[in-house]
Amino acid sequence: MAESNFVDYVKIYCRSGKGGQGSMHFRREKYVPRGGPDGGDGGRGGDVFLRACRDYWTLLHLKFERHVFATSGGNGSAKRSSGKDGEDRFIEVPCGTVAYDAETGAYICDVTEDGQTVRLLKGGKGGQGNVHFKTATNRAPRYAQPGEPGVERAVILQLKLLADVGLVGFPNAGKSTLLSVMSAAKPKIADYPFTTLEPNLGIVSYHDNRSFVMADIPGIIEGASEGRGLGLRFLRHIERNSLLLFTIPADAQDIGHEYDVLDSELLKYNPGLADKNRALAITKCDLADSERLAAIRQELPGIGIPCVFVSSVTRQGLAELKDLLWNELNRDTFEDTEQIVHRDMDIDLLPGEAPEMTGD
Repeated sequence: MAESNFVDYVKIYCRSGKGGQGSMHFRREKYVPRGGPDGGDGGRGGDVFLRACRDYWTLLHLKFERHVFATSGGNGSAKRSSGKDGEDRFIEVPCGTVAYDAETGAYICDVTEDGQTVRLLKGGKGGQGNVHFKTATNRAPRYAQPGEPGVERAVILQLKLLADVGLVGFPNAGKSTLLSVMSAAKPKIADYPFTTLEPNLGIVSYHDNRSFVMADIPGIIEGASEGRGLGLRFLRHIERNSLLLFTIPADAQDIGHEYDVLDSELLKYNPGLADKNRALAITKCDLADSERLAAIRQELPGIGIPCVFVSSVTRQGLAELKDLLWNELNRDTFEDTEQIVHRDMDIDLLPGEAPEMTGD
């Protein structure tokens, strides 16, 4: 089986450049017997930067380039000439990449926007030439500073997918099929669990040339927060999603219980996921009869989140699902707009006072 091209974890070794050495040179010209010191400064060492780039969606390009070295600064020379600065190195990563220190596990930085740049390692400072050490009592200093050494560091890069909607569900719940019919994505689809072994992204088109991004996450099982299945490897991709779409098939024995299990695993992994907007899609409705669907409708009020019935095979409910997702994604915007409108309409009047009319 060929190895996947999706890489969301990589460990790299970085080293900044060392500073150039200052020059210990004296001016030597004809008819200038005592020219004095004129040694130049050394150049600074190159820095190592982490930069987000929208053209990448995986860390595959760093898998075989795990050593990133910036160049050192040049040495100073005669006539107060400074050495050349070292070249900086930029590590291009997808948006949504988090950097950690490999030895201590400490958080370093997080790049989420295209072009965002963070310096991981600072290059060494160049040494000063002997011209800086000339004094009234020491007219010919035979000393120059060495350049500062570079910094070495092992860094762990983890990718957390940036998507508007994240599909959450048990294995073989119809998530990949739903993504394939709502977008142009072509994930692997089969009738056995854990068909999806890596996240898939798809762009869902909406009205008036609007769209949003949907992510298919590998299936979650009970105990995923403790490392069972593929939980710990891919649960972090859910953290970046603005909306969580729970997918539960209509032939499930207990819709409410399955939702509670999924919700429990997410909260055990990261309690902050409780604040995210949620929606529920009952999938595979073409496999259930009218009595089963009616029974499900009676269970849904107890879950307490917006719900829609869909079938990826018959395309039933897909338009309603798009409307639901778009409204939930922009719910905060709509609420802010309503608050502004209501605030502008509110007029405080004293009892018996009429509003003042303006105009001719």
